[in-house]
Amino acid sequence: MTTAVVFAYHDVGVRGLSVLLDQAVDVRLVVTHEDDPAETLWFESVADLARAHGLPVVTPPRRGLPPLAERIGLLAPDLVFSFYYRHLLPSGLLAVPRYGAYNMHGSLLPRYRGRAPVNWAILNGEHETGASLHVMTAAPDAGDLVDQMAVPILLDDTARDVMRKVSCAAEIVLARVLPALREGRVSRQPLDLARGSYFGRRRAEDGRIDWRQPARRVHDLVRAVAPPYPGAFADLRVGRLAVHRTRLDAVPARHRAPALYAEEDRLYADCGDACRLEVLQCLLAGERYDARQHRSRWGGRVLPLGDAPA
Repeated sequence: MTTAVVFAYHDVGVRGLSVLLDQAVDVRLVVTHEDDPAETLWFESVADLARAHGLPVVTPPRRGLPPLAERIGLLAPDLVFSFYYRHLLPSGLLAVPRYGAYNMHGSLLPRYRGRAPVNWAILNGEHETGASLHVMTAAPDAGDLVDQMAVPILLDDTARDVMRKVSCAAEIVLARVLPALREGRVSRQPLDLARGSYFGRRRAEDGRIDWRQPARRVHDLVRAVAPPYPGAFADLRVGRLAVHRTRLDAVPARHRAPALYAEEDRLYADCGDACRLEVLQCLLAGERYDARQHRSRWGGRVLPLGDAPA
């Protein structure tokens, strides 16, 4: 029987572990993360799935990974997998499995190596992304490609929408390549890293909207960081405007400078390219805000959209 050690978190981790269990891989250890109480936990739990199947589970801190390599060496797994695990694995651990160590990454490698690949792809206006299984090396997301599958990014898809698609693609990729992995005969294709790029961690502050940018760019930011991610926002004279959902509008902007205003029963934001967005969901100073609230508070007035309070 093929044996494996699995490092996993998030929905991709759940789907990856599910494939191994479905194909009767002997998973000897599951390594995952302690949930962060400060994080919005909208995804499934790898730890819950593993415990439901009677698998041993550990949640070591980053500094606990090198000592863990010795324990994994004693388990002598045929394969090691990383499915959306958030830390790089020590290079000594990568040499342990007989048939190799493999990572599932949420992009079409070599594009969007690094952190938050789905969010970055949406922010940059991409029309597709995907899931890629590749050989793990000391450098992140740089090892030979084993298999990948593309998924579409639709114009109004949020990061959560696309993550669901990527999770499904990851499951399909792993399921179709696992028989070959178990026999140690999988084909590998070197990644041309010059054709891709590396992206770093995103912070909550990166969701600040610059309304001087084109409407499409603002729309892409909003959907790239929409809840359950930290969200896009702008600080106005009247409080923080948290923008959760927008839609590109075919009607040109009504004002020369970026502005927020109501028109009939809808709320609009004019952007820097003389185009406008319909603001579908937002909060102002922590309270739900729409065209009705705008008229109630300001009548027909227009709120200037700056990127900092005056």
